[in-house]
Amino acid sequence: MKVLLTGHRGYIGSVAGEMLSSAGHEVVGLDMDFFAGCDFRQPAPEIPEIRKDIREVTKADLEGFEAVVHLAALSNDPLGDLDPELTYDINHKASVRLALAAQQAGVSRFVFSSSCSTYGAAGDGFLDETAALNPVTPYGESKVLVERDVASLANENFSPTFMRNATAYGASPRLRLDLVLNDFVASALTTGQVLIKSDGTPWRPIVHIRDIMGAMLAVLEAPKSAVHNETFNVGQTAENYRIGELAEIVTETVPGSRIQYAPGGGPDKRCYRVNCDKIQKVLPNFRPQWTARKGAQELYDSYRAAGLTAADLNSDRYFRIHSIRQLLKEGRLDLSLRWTRTASPERIAV
Repeated sequence: MKVLLTGHRGYIGSVAGEMLSSAGHEVVGLDMDFFAGCDFRQPAPEIPEIRKDIREVTKADLEGFEAVVHLAALSNDPLGDLDPELTYDINHKASVRLALAAQQAGVSRFVFSSSCSTYGAAGDGFLDETAALNPVTPYGESKVLVERDVASLANENFSPTFMRNATAYGASPRLRLDLVLNDFVASALTTGQVLIKSDGTPWRPIVHIRDIMGAMLAVLEAPKSAVHNETFNVGQTAENYRIGELAEIVTETVPGSRIQYAPGGGPDKRCYRVNCDKIQKVLPNFRPQWTARKGAQELYDSYRAAGLTAADLNSDRYFRIHSIRQLLKEGRLDLSLRWTRTASPERIAV
């Protein structure tokens, strides 16, 4: 397929382009590149791209594509909390407009990167795709709204699929340290401590970024009847952990590290366990390769090879909220998170 990959210069996107291309797809990226200069080790392989705000994408941009893999978003709760209205504008409204433009342009497949954070405050029980949604942040709420509104666009010629990813982890050319396993391993290596800011009891499903993309590839390859307007929890049922259990895995991986609880850390209302049996049954080509323990080892090895330091834990480079705030402070982004005239990247023809 000819695939438009939004967010191709982000944390997941910078491995997604390579994986889609290796699977035989013709891939074009679309990204604002907010995080230019935030590379970890070497940058991702280049693919043809369009530098454009997701809020400004038109039908003309989408003509000729057979599929859209939509990753672009304000990517986590702290960034979503920066300005909730902007989160709804970018994550919700722009995503729905993108899907509508894709439908009008004749794009047949639309794969949306949703999140298990849609379940929000859910307790200890396992949740499948029919469970009630209870998001507790603007980020989670925005994902719920996209699922609702894009599902209504489905028809004989336009087939959306909604991928509720577990919490991501894994090494990437655009590394993030604002994700639990990535953060724990980085802290353990550079400070000798795994700092837990809650009481350690909340449940969290986790999934490697390459398994996330493996699931999306399986959707693109599947018969339309199997994925049309369907929702999938992306991960493995066995890969649900309490935060404290993830910390223990990390201390067993990183020699000499130990767990430290932050003073006053209480329960985190974001607590959910997910059942991922549906994706295994419906998409037999999806074969997840990663576990928390294997991922912790990959991160440890990658961080050591890159010479990650304690100073990196306090830098802007690997934390999305810090990077955006710095761009705002420098006047390179305006308050609507659009490039200012002097900083605006040019569109690159494809």
